[in-house]
Amino acid sequence: MIDIAVSNLVKEFEVGKKILDGLTFQIDQGERVGLLGKNGAGKTTLLKILTGELDADEGDVVIAPGKGMGLISQIPVYPPEYTVEDVLGTAFDRLRRMEAEMAQLAGQMEADPDPELLRRYDRLAAAFEAEGGYDTDTERGKVCNGLLISPEMRRQLFSSLSGGEKTRVNLGRLILEKTDILLLDEPTNHLDLRATEWLEEYLDRYKGTVLAISHDRWFLDRVVKRVIEIQEGKAEFYSGNYSFYAEEKERRYEEKLKQYEKEQAKIEQLQTAADKLHLWAFMGNDKLHKRAFSMEKRIERLRKTDKPKKDRRLEVRFGERDFQGDEVLLVKDLEMGFDGRTLFQGVNLLVEGGERIALLGDNGAGKSTFLKLILDELLPDGGKIRFGPTVKIGYLPQIIHFDHPERNLVDTMLYAQNCTTQAARDRLAAFNFRGEDVFKPVSALSGGEQSRLRLCMLMDEKINLLILDEPTNHLDIASREWIEEAVTDYEGTLLFVSHDRYFINQFATRVWMVEHQSITDFRGTFEEFRAAQERKKQQEQAAKAVISKGESPKAEKPRRTGGTKMLEKQVNAAEREVARAEARLKALEGELEEAATDYVRLQALCVQKEALEAELTGLYETWEALSAALEEAQ
Repeated sequence: MIDIAVSNLVKEFEVGKKILDGLTFQIDQGERVGLLGKNGAGKTTLLKILTGELDADEGDVVIAPGKGMGLISQIPVYPPEYTVEDVLGTAFDRLRRMEAEMAQLAGQMEADPDPELLRRYDRLAAAFEAEGGYDTDTERGKVCNGLLISPEMRRQLFSSLSGGEKTRVNLGRLILEKTDILLLDEPTNHLDLRATEWLEEYLDRYKGTVLAISHDRWFLDRVVKRVIEIQEGKAEFYSGNYSFYAEEKERRYEEKLKQYEKEQAKIEQLQTAADKLHLWAFMGNDKLHKRAFSMEKRIERLRKTDKPKKDRRLEVRFGERDFQGDEVLLVKDLEMGFDGRTLFQGVNLLVEGGERIALLGDNGAGKSTFLKLILDELLPDGGKIRFGPTVKIGYLPQIIHFDHPERNLVDTMLYAQNCTTQAARDRLAAFNFRGEDVFKPVSALSGGEQSRLRLCMLMDEKINLLILDEPTNHLDIASREWIEEAVTDYEGTLLFVSHDRYFINQFATRVWMVEHQSITDFRGTFEEFRAAQERKKQQEQAAKAVISKGESPKAEKPRRTGGTKMLEKQVNAAEREVARAEARLKALEGELEEAATDYVRLQALCVQKEALEAELTGLYETWEALSAALEEAQ
């Protein structure tokens, strides 16, 4: 069954400039589709047409009858006295109406036992239960926990929230409504890692249809099964997730380029022959003109393939400073808090040259505060931060600000970098600012272009510690890839905050997780960090399950049975696992001593040691939990 059918859709906002030009596609029930395209390609315009907020100039849109549709980018206006709890409660308006009608019917049946009233009541009660009418509080709690909508936030006025918080609450409301078709416009922009992963798990279980605009490549890989890309107002189709799309798009480009080059070679051959025929015709053989004209008509028929376009790669390089010594940053016994709330305490960290560190954590955990401490924008409550003697910091903030946005790009570079006009234009060209674009005012640039300009200015400085705060947030995929190219070429030390798992996975060689009023230091890649987190989670769940099983004998006060013997076996097995891990750790420490002068091998062994220590911690916890359960059972 088709949920969405779009046929020959046309929309233009400026005369002669069609943003959608004959767009045609269909989406079947239950499909997960990613909608891609450059900023300004018409993606959000399409969603607004689908919901009826905008009218198309031409074409047809058909939504399956009876299907409810929700768009996450639209935030409805609520009465000023509505709290977040009230807004979430609107998801159950239909159930509340059913409940009210059931109460009314119950009152009528007390006075008049009409069989028709009873049948109506029974139908309503069955529908109410089938739609989860008795579980609304449980469902609301699950969604709020998943999207990190705290009990305190639920009591706040909806109008007092930030734009990001309103978007998160609205997403929760749509999920609770159990909408048949979800239209998601950048759903992960205002979610941290934990909430994003919860949303991915929810969409994996969701039975309805999803059409998502997203620049989060990891999210697209996890969620979508098909991609529609809007190019020059029309649809290109890719039957796979983002990774498939990226590979297939490159393959199609290469195929079109080969076809174009083949046609150009044929055209060149025919044109040479036609030119010769014209020349010979002038020498007395007029019939050759006809053959030449015929050949030129054939040439025109061959000119059917435009040269395929591809975004220019950045031609950039940082002006890094050399370190005098390996120590870049030392954090000693750091403490920080606000309004009686401790963000972190007892933090001890050492950063050496060339490391690439991802600073992760839930929203509000203290990541931005930690960066401000490093940048000397805040003073800590306790402890100290010390830099190496030759460290020079370059900082790309999440919100880009220019002191003089009215200046054009060339003047901005001239004032900031104290360089010649030609040097400024050369530098801007390396960042794909070319031609008349360099005379635009900075205020006319998009968010991605402003990030690119700020990075362009940073790269002209000799820095050796680059700090990035959400560098890819709100950027389209092309802009993200430009920034990634620039960071790939940077050889100094990198510290970055990001929720973009694609970016994190590409660059992180070390992870700092802000959690539980501390900063956990994990030496390894993002994939290794995720694997360690998953192992820890599984071990905790296993320990809880064992403890849960061990409580039943205690409740019944039974005689000692095979259940206790099973616990004894599990405790012994856990002790053997701990002993084996301790032996591996001791052997690894010996290898570390032998590799003291081999930096590369030493780094690899340190990563292994960190992972083994994390595993050993989990084994200790399992052993302690089993031992406690055994003592209670006895």
